[in-house]
Amino acid sequence: MVMKEVQIPIADIYVPSKRREEIKAEAVEALAESIMEEGLKVPISVRQGKDRYVLVSGLQRLEACRSLGEETILSIVVGAPQR
Repeated sequence: MVMKEVQIPIADIYVPSKRREEIKAEAVEALAESIMEEGLKVPISVRQGKDRYVLVSGLQRLEACRSLGEETILSIVVGAPQR
């Protein structure tokens, strides 16, 4: 597995519709407060899609950063080696 940590523009991250149903407003609000005070401690995980990144994990963190008006987010780009 290939992994690297980078700052990615939030606008370039696609959230699959199945994942969007999992958003919990209270959790996003609490996370946003924590991120404002202490910064983002755990990067989100994304994979490289065709022309954008696709969210793998970290939906609440992504939404919390988006609600704070952040333009980029610390992410780990994961990808399986080509077969």
